[in-house]
This record gives sequence, C-alpha cells and structure tokens, in this order.
Amino acid sequence: MPRPDRIVLAVFAATVLVGGSNFVAVRFSNRELAPLWGATLRIAASGVLLLALALVARVRLPTGRPLAAAMLFGLWNFGIGYALTYLGLVDAPAALAAAIVATVPLLTLFMAAGMGLERITTRRLIGACIAIVGVGVIFADQLVAVSLSSVAAVVGLAIVIASSTVFAKRLPEAHPIGTNAIAMPIGALVLLALSRVSGESAVLPARPDVSAAVVYLIFSTIALFVGFFFVVRRWTASATAYSTVLTPVVTVALGTALAGETVSLTFLAGAALVMAGTYVGALASS
Repeated sequence: MPRPDRIVLAVFAATVLVGGSNFVAVRFSNRELAPLWGATLRIAASGVLLLALALVARVRLPTGRPLAAAMLFGLWNFGIGYALTYLGLVDAPAALAAAIVATVPLLTLFMAAGMGLERITTRRLIGACIAIVGVGVIFADQLVAVSLSSVAAVVGLAIVIASSTVFAKRLPEAHPIGTNAIAMPIGALVLLALSRVSGESAVLPARPDVSAAVVYLIFSTIALFVGFFFVVRRWTASATAYSTVLTPVVTVALGTALAGETVSLTFLAGAALVMAGTYVGALASS
C-alpha cells in the first residue's frame, strides 16, 4: 500500500481530534439522558442528516452486496458498538475509555492477520506485550473507582472497533457517505430496540451543556465516519486504527478542562505504555 498523501494524513488527524472529543461529549450526554436512548438519538439524527446529504449531493447509495455489507456494518459498529460506548461511559471516565480503546490497532493487527490481510511479526508481539502491561497498570489504578461492568463494556467496544476496521477494509467499494447513510439508520434501529427493552425514557435534553454535547455528537459522528472510510480505503487497516492511540491525549486534555476529570501519574504511565506498545506493534518500521 502506498504511503498516504497529505490529504489522507489531514483527514486522519481530524478523526483523532473528533474521536478524542467524543468520549468527553458522551459523558456529558449521560448526565441527563439514559445511555441507550442518548446513543439512539445521536445515531438516528446523524443517519437522517447523512441520508439527506447523500440525496442532495446525488451520492449513489449501495445496492446488492455493498448494501448488505453496509447494513451489517451498521448493526455491528453503530448498534452494538455505540451501545457499549454509552453504557461503559456511564461509570468509566472518558480518559479510561480512551486508554483502553488505544489497544485497538493491536487487536486490529491480530484480526487482520487471522484473515490473511496482514502478518504477525516478533516486533508486533513485543508491542502487544508492552501494551498489555500498560493496560494492567491502568486497571490497577482505576478499578477501585470503576465498576467491572463498565470496564467490560469499554473492552467490548475496543473489540468492536477493531473488528469493524477490518470489516470496513473488506467492504465492497462504495462511497463513504452512501455507506454510512445506510449503516447509521440500521444501527439506530438496533439502539432503539435495546433502549425500549431496557425501559428507558425517551426524552430530549433540557440542560444546555447536555444539549450542546448532543448536537456536537450528531455532527461529529458524520465527520468521524466519513473520514474513517476515506482513510481506511487509502491506508492499511492497522495504520488507520492507530488514530485510537492518539485519542487519549485529546480525551485527557478535554476531560480535564471541560468535564472536571482528573488522572493520576500512575494512569498516565499506563497510558504511555499502551501508546508505546501500540506504536511498536503497529507502526514502527521493522
């Protein structure tokens, strides 16, 4: 695969900023809205806007095999993935979630290797070991204050992101706007069903900070996943997933400044090990 050009790198950097800020915005959403309903509201609104954009811009929507693939991507990534995101962030700090999700490139590597897309090397195994030690340090620092169910949800989220990245790499060729315009409504239906089964209240936000967070999340979701598909089509799956290694930097900064979250030196050391291990395993030259 050729080295990415400046446009790809610029879009990649934008996905890092948006992805890192989204963890903090979800924490604000969960302050007032039930988690699964908050996720439903976000993905449904994003899907409607993206579908309208596709129609106005005359973007061809996927049909046949690409349509089926887009629907499966929506069910898994937007349905299951965002359910885990919102449930995990009810209790888990945004910084903890971002640090766990930083292991995604390594998970992506092993999944891609299992599908024959990439190859596992000694360097990648060393990187995985370093990252695992870092996750252990983070858990030791955070598990006293965070429920195991929230941690399990965030770990599940990391698995969903990794598998979705590999799946997106293998999707039939289709326009990123058209693909997400189909995938998001499917995910919203899954989230709505889960919210109804859970007996959540379907209300609109009343608090100004929560309303601002929800509006931001709606538009940032469109930017994030259109950008994600743009990059993954022009770079490797594992390199694209590397954006999750950089998101903790954005999340910690915004979580501290906007949400009043604090992190310890132990947490920062663990997060640094996760990022270092992922760099060694996913991006460093052999």
